[in-house]
Amino acid sequence: MSVLGIELRRSAAPGAALVTVVVGVGALYLATGRWSVGWMALAMVTREYLLLMWPLALAAGAWQGRREHRSGVGELFASTARPPARRMLPVLAAMALTLTVAYLLVTAAGVAWISDTARYRPVLPFAVVTGVGVLALIGAAWLGLGIGRMLPALVTAPALGVSGVLLAFVSAVVPPDWLAAAISPIHGTGRFHDYQTIDNRVSGALAIWLAALAVAGLLLFVGGGWRTRTAAVVPVVLGLVAATAVVPRDPDVLTWPVDPVARELVCTDDTPTVCVSRVHATVLDPVTPLAREGLAALAKLPAAPTAVHEDTRTIGDEESWPAPREGVVTIEIRIDRSGRLAHPVSVVPGVVRGLGVPYDGQCRNRNVVVERAAAYWLLGRAPQSDVDVVPGTISEDPEANAAAVTLWQELRELPEEEALARVTAVRDALTACLDPAGLLSRSTR
Repeated sequence: MSVLGIELRRSAAPGAALVTVVVGVGALYLATGRWSVGWMALAMVTREYLLLMWPLALAAGAWQGRREHRSGVGELFASTARPPARRMLPVLAAMALTLTVAYLLVTAAGVAWISDTARYRPVLPFAVVTGVGVLALIGAAWLGLGIGRMLPALVTAPALGVSGVLLAFVSAVVPPDWLAAAISPIHGTGRFHDYQTIDNRVSGALAIWLAALAVAGLLLFVGGGWRTRTAAVVPVVLGLVAATAVVPRDPDVLTWPVDPVARELVCTDDTPTVCVSRVHATVLDPVTPLAREGLAALAKLPAAPTAVHEDTRTIGDEESWPAPREGVVTIEIRIDRSGRLAHPVSVVPGVVRGLGVPYDGQCRNRNVVVERAAAYWLLGRAPQSDVDVVPGTISEDPEANAAAVTLWQELRELPEEEALARVTAVRDALTACLDPAGLLSRSTR
C-alpha cells in the first residue's frame, strides 16, 4: 500500500485523472441541453465524450510506460530479484484507480445538474453504460503503458493520443453496425431521441473487448521478452472473437434502441387528462394547465378532443406506430438545458394547431395557412409563425403567416356562429383528408 501511495502521488496517474475530469466536465457543461433530459442521456453523452478522454488515457499510459527508460534505471531494476510483475502492479493499480475516480467524478458532475429534474432513473442500464466507460479508460491506460514501455520514444505518447482519436472515431463507424458496436465505446451514444438507450447485450460484448485490450496492455507492460509481448496478441484475438459472437445483430437493438419504460405515458389523476412520457415526467405539472388551455379553445368545436398526450413516436416508427386514439391530441415535448420545459409558449398553439386532427404522414391535403388562421381564431389572438413561437425554428415563408393573418381578420369580422361553422368545416375536411383551401373564405351555409 505504501508503494501504491507513492505511485498515486508521483506517477502520471493523478495528472491523467485531473485532465480527464477537466475535459469531461468541461465538455458536458458546454452542452447541457444534450443530456439534461435524464440519467440515461447523461450516461450516453459521457460515453460519447470518450472520443476525447480515451486518447488522453492512452497517451498518459504511454508517458508513464517510458518512465524506466527516461530515468535510465531499466538495467538496475532488471538485476533485482523482485519479479517485474510485482514491481509494476502498483503502477497499473494507480492508473486504474485514478481514472475510475475521474470518470465517476465526470458522471457525478452531470448527476448534480439533473438531480432535481430527472425523475426517471433506470439504475441498471445507467450503471452498465457507466461501468463500460470506466473499463474503456482503464483499457486505454493499460494499453498505453504497454506500448510506452515497448516503444519508449518521446514521440510515442503524443502519437498515441492523436492515433487514439482517429481509432475511436473510425471504430465507431466501421461497417457493419454490429462490429462497430462490439469494438467502439462511443458507438450508439449519439442521441437521436429522448427514449434512447444502449442494450445490455451490446454493453456486455463491448466489455469483453475492452477487457481483452486491458489484458493485452498488461502483458505488454510486464513482459520482459518477445515471447510475452507476442502473447499479448492472444487476448486481443480471443476478445474480438468473443465480443463479435455475443453482440446482437438486430438493427433495432444496435441503432437508436428505445427504452419502453421511458416511453410509457404518465398522466394526471384528474380531467381533462394530460399525459407525458415517463422520462419527461418532471414537466407534467407545468404542461398540464397549458394543455388544458388548448383543450378549452378546441372545446368550441363539436366533438372536440378531451385529452392531450405527448407524441412519443421516434425515428423509424412513424408509420408502424398506432394512430392516436379518438379524442386525443398529441404534442411534442421539449426539454431545455436546465431539464425543465422548453418553450412553454408553444404548448397551447401546439394543442390547437391541427384543430384536433393529428398528422398521420399520409394525407397530403394539409394547409398551413388555413389551419393557422382557424386555430388562432379559436385562441382569440392573431396568428404567429412557428419562428416566433419556438425559438430556433427554421425560418418559414413570411407570406404564409401574412396570409393566415388576413384569413383570421376575415373570420373576426363574421358573426361568431358563422365563423365557428367555417372553422368546423375546416376541421371536418382535415379529418376526411380533403383540401380545406377556401373554406374560411366562403359561407358554409
